[in-house]
Amino acid sequence: MTAVFLSEPAAPTLRPRRESRRIDVGSVPVGGGAPISVQSMTTTVTADVEATLRQIAELTAAGCDIVRVAVPTQDDCAALPTIARRSAIPVIADIHFNPRYVFAAIDAGCAGVRVNPGNIRTFDDKVREIAAAAGAARVPIRIGVNAGSLDRRILDRHGGRATASALVESALWEAGLFEEHGFTALKISVKHNDPLTMIRAYRLLAQRCDYPLHLGVTEAGPPLQGTAKSATAFGILLSEGIGDTIRVSLSAPPVEEVAVGHHILAGLGLRPRTLDIVSCPTCGRCQVDVFELTKKVEAAFRDFPAPLRVAVMGCIVNGPGESREADIGVSAGNHKGQIFVRGEVVRTVPESMIVEALLEEALTLIEDAPETQSG
Repeated sequence: MTAVFLSEPAAPTLRPRRESRRIDVGSVPVGGGAPISVQSMTTTVTADVEATLRQIAELTAAGCDIVRVAVPTQDDCAALPTIARRSAIPVIADIHFNPRYVFAAIDAGCAGVRVNPGNIRTFDDKVREIAAAAGAARVPIRIGVNAGSLDRRILDRHGGRATASALVESALWEAGLFEEHGFTALKISVKHNDPLTMIRAYRLLAQRCDYPLHLGVTEAGPPLQGTAKSATAFGILLSEGIGDTIRVSLSAPPVEEVAVGHHILAGLGLRPRTLDIVSCPTCGRCQVDVFELTKKVEAAFRDFPAPLRVAVMGCIVNGPGESREADIGVSAGNHKGQIFVRGEVVRTVPESMIVEALLEEALTLIEDAPETQSG
């Protein structure tokens, strides 16, 4: 079904996107004004090809645009050709410690390679060869600088601390090594576990280069903490036009990272909304179990075929107003619910029929709405 955009979009409030050069990670353009992509990383042992491919399929179904796989061993290298060939989305090989694996990943047909020269032994001596191999294969490279693995020479110059300036100096030094050999198909990240340090680092980096930037708060933590850190940092940077691709790092299944990433982008108007539930946090005025009702509505609309804003409200103070502002909504109380469609009450149903009524009205709404081509 063609996307039907029912709710009036909010007026744009973000700064224009930072101008950056474009690279192509397989079929996905990054930078140069391309849509911001959502990335994640598999948690499987890469050498277990079938398990890794199953997880990539789950990530693809969740809306992941680019996936990264860890390559710490020769067995993982040996698995890359099959994984790269069978994955439905571009695969980036994540390389640490052994530069030989970079060449293996390029030969395997990976869409990109991530390197952290702070973690690759004798990297300085291999840049010419890596640049030549990646350039010949048209494979971009991400210079991924992390606070926990800065090059010791740079870390020492900053008093042993992974400051924002140290992260940026490391990234630009490493980019310069490639530039000396005419290779500029680079993407850069400067990740830190502290959102404020990470924000400062990306602001500095954005001023000093035009490479596309991959945003991330590294080791962000468990789902609640990691989501809050990432949403804060990404929201600030993306609102300033900084960032071309993102990864939400959570101590959780990677499909959760993708879901959070999509919600962050949708909340900023950088991706079309799908299901947007407006629900009250509840208080002593509520006469219905809003928590349970919201869960049921979310489950019922999970695979809904069009973008929709649904209000689930539980009292007479804000309920009617919020329900009128949504595409459809319910203001519930006294064991019944008033069902709103585009600002008008269309019927009142028993509490037990609220979810069914909302779904019926939503389906009728998209059948009657004129279809518009997105994008």
